[in-house]
Amino acid sequence: MNQVKNFSVVLLIAAFLLTACDAGEHEYKGSDFSILAQHAESYAQARPGQRLSFPQDHGPHPEYRIEWWYLTANLTDTEGNDYGAQWTLFRLAVQTPEQTEPDRDWRNDQVFMAHFAITTPVDHVSFQRYARGAEEAPLARAGVEAKPFSAWLDDWVLRSSATGWSPLQVQARQDDYALDLQLQSNVQPVLQGDAGFSQKHPDGGGSFYYSQPFLQASGKLIVAGQTISVSGEAWLDREWGSQFLQADQQGWDWFSLHLENGEKLVLFQLRQQAEKNQVDNYLHGSLIEADGSKTALDPEQIQLKVLKETVVMGRTLPMQWQIDLAQIDRQIKIEALHPDQWMDVDFPYWEGVIIASGNKPGSRGRGYMELTGYPLNSGQ
Repeated sequence: MNQVKNFSVVLLIAAFLLTACDAGEHEYKGSDFSILAQHAESYAQARPGQRLSFPQDHGPHPEYRIEWWYLTANLTDTEGNDYGAQWTLFRLAVQTPEQTEPDRDWRNDQVFMAHFAITTPVDHVSFQRYARGAEEAPLARAGVEAKPFSAWLDDWVLRSSATGWSPLQVQARQDDYALDLQLQSNVQPVLQGDAGFSQKHPDGGGSFYYSQPFLQASGKLIVAGQTISVSGEAWLDREWGSQFLQADQQGWDWFSLHLENGEKLVLFQLRQQAEKNQVDNYLHGSLIEADGSKTALDPEQIQLKVLKETVVMGRTLPMQWQIDLAQIDRQIKIEALHPDQWMDVDFPYWEGVIIASGNKPGSRGRGYMELTGYPLNSGQ
């Protein structure tokens, strides 16, 4: 049974890699995330000027090549120890829409991939699952519905517990680890970028992107068989598109922060290929007020400086940063809770809890950092 399951996973990954090439001009270069820079001209493209609509846009967008429902939670136990939890569902199109055979569920052109991770003060575990999309049970092991909202792969579930969007419940279990949180917010989702269009390159291109960064979380984690009561703050990101990177980009550094004064900060840079000028990294940032209003940060007034690097799984990764935001007069130091928050999955990346510190109001807090596209060190 395990051999069959593993073989199916290999087939799903191979299908995505092959069909993502889309007969494009740029060959697959073999790094973890360079596939996201390949042309996808047969799919719909994210463009500015399209209005997002809810609750429809909580659901899937199969005309685009890839999308995700991405939840991170910064949690504290009853003794004040920091924990983190991640739950993510990815939808991947493995055929162009014109090739779809809707009456053949077993040939459904949508693959779902899920990630589940728990960070403790000293450890980190990560898991993944795959399933084909399907219209009806028993084949529908994974899927997303907009109203009432539900996103699932087997028993890894993020769903609304009412007819509206909030409150939400997230659950996942694997081996001796589990996640069960209730999530509530009275703030509307925040449209990132330009009214929901998030540009990712100076020459254009990007994705549709909105967030719910004001979720209050409570519930429990199970860590190595031990039940731990936790509470804290969670951040849900929704993003979809067909080409997230351009050919001259290799990956991104992404930060989300829950600041102690109630504000939220999202900041990312898309890095140029190693042989390119790193001054040309594409920067974006937004400061979100407690009522959900947003201030776009001028990229010219964002400075990111790496203070400390650590070798993690054969890659040299930035574990400590200095962020200078002259526009809002903030200097924020970012440090990973610990380096060993590596997502050991088929498309590996670093994702984990960070602590923010500084001397000015609005510069302290905690959040999550994601690092993608860093190559293996020479000789690894």
